[in-house]
Amino acid sequence: MSTEKKITMLQAINMALDDALASNPEVIVFGEDVADRQEGGVVGVTKGLSTTHGDARVRSTPISEQAIIGAAIGASLAGMRPVAEIMLMNFTTVAMDMIVNHAAKLRFMSGGQTHVPITIRTMTGAGFGTGGQHADFLEAWFSHTAGLKVVIPSTPADAYGLLLSCIDDEDPCIFVENIPLYWAQGDVPERGARIPLGKAKTVREGSDVSIITYSRQVFDALAVAEKLAKEGVSVEVVDLRTISPLDEQAILASVGKTRRAVVVHEATKSFGVGAEIASRIHEHLHGQLLAPVQRLGSPFCPVPFSKPLETAFVPGQDQIEAAVRRTLG
Repeated sequence: MSTEKKITMLQAINMALDDALASNPEVIVFGEDVADRQEGGVVGVTKGLSTTHGDARVRSTPISEQAIIGAAIGASLAGMRPVAEIMLMNFTTVAMDMIVNHAAKLRFMSGGQTHVPITIRTMTGAGFGTGGQHADFLEAWFSHTAGLKVVIPSTPADAYGLLLSCIDDEDPCIFVENIPLYWAQGDVPERGARIPLGKAKTVREGSDVSIITYSRQVFDALAVAEKLAKEGVSVEVVDLRTISPLDEQAILASVGKTRRAVVVHEATKSFGVGAEIASRIHEHLHGQLLAPVQRLGSPFCPVPFSKPLETAFVPGQDQIEAAVRRTLG
């Protein structure tokens, strides 16, 4: 990986789509406003792609999430590899029948004869005052559905490599982009390099407590780990990268070493991914743990519009630090 210059996640996703379109004529990209006539989407993720690859392969659609996903499924059955953009994750609710009852299940309903190699890109995340209908993390819904893969990168390089792997995959993938991370900078990825789905990454080694997390909470966890290191506390940080399939082996290896765990995500704590992770840790490592697993997530309510409430809604560094201290106490 090159460290000569930095790149944003927005640029990395654009690069991945550009490379996928250039290398495989079966790849097509469509969604609301993705073409250059509409500035490449609401934040410009797909800017320049329709000019480079043509309007037939990078196409803006009507505002109809069901039509977007339905067209993607149909195109995939005809041999294409569609990348369908649903502008905001909350809007996937409009197309849940297509995603859950068709895309996720056609392989099972056909006895493995039919695959649906579609990638559904969508963005979400609190912090921009978009309110309760535009900023939810809904990964638990999709992770609960057999046949779907759910991917949530935290860095530009991971976004690039994971997106390419999603496009290559024979099954439908939900690729979740956290809006506040779009403009965060990171290392330039190696062009063409894929990152396997279902493989977590230990981004900081430690021996006293493991923080299991993903998306932007990775950076809060690293900041807490750096702070506690000055007090002699060694924190390990594991970035899941893929929620489903879950890298259980990496989680258990980390917590088996530290014997303490804190699980953090932006989605609501109730019925969230953290509950599944905590359950697996307790099932496999119950007799070895030095403290109960701590879970952190957002309150069980819609994302607030008010800026002070929105800031308080998302679990941040103070809450992560407090949870780590509870496991040590």
